[in-house]
Amino acid sequence: MDVTLTVNGRQAQVEIEPAETLLGMLRERLRLTGTKEGCNEGECGACTVLVDGLPVDSCIYSAAATSGRSVETVEGLADDDLGRELQAAFVAAGGVQCGFCTPGFLTTLVAVLRENPEPSEPELREALAGNICRCTGYSQILDAVAATISGRNRR
Repeated sequence: MDVTLTVNGRQAQVEIEPAETLLGMLRERLRLTGTKEGCNEGECGACTVLVDGLPVDSCIYSAAATSGRSVETVEGLADDDLGRELQAAFVAAGGVQCGFCTPGFLTTLVAVLRENPEPSEPELREALAGNICRCTGYSQILDAVAATISGRNRR
């Protein structure tokens, strides 16, 4: 079956299998490998992408359900001021260690900050509950968000 959607601001038409996941379509058909395959159960958040601006676990999200919709991956964040600022803050704060979970955190956080430019720490922790990091202990990730917010407020 054919699916027509927008991926990172560009129109795409993709031939998929009926049961194919969004993760499979992104990685195998569109060669967008920034989105990581972790648990394949929607538990770890490594595969998080934005569908119409909302974070979804692409490993359990149907590729067919993206027809007519907009999908943004971590690669698409390179074209977004907030995405670039957050990525730089992750590096500066040490929020990137092994890096496997980073794409999912970045896409989730971009969605959070677009919705609420100044979330509280409890709001951030709640929003990130679906993203697992085994390296950082989360404090560097929260530091990166705080630096991003602070930098945006100085403008």
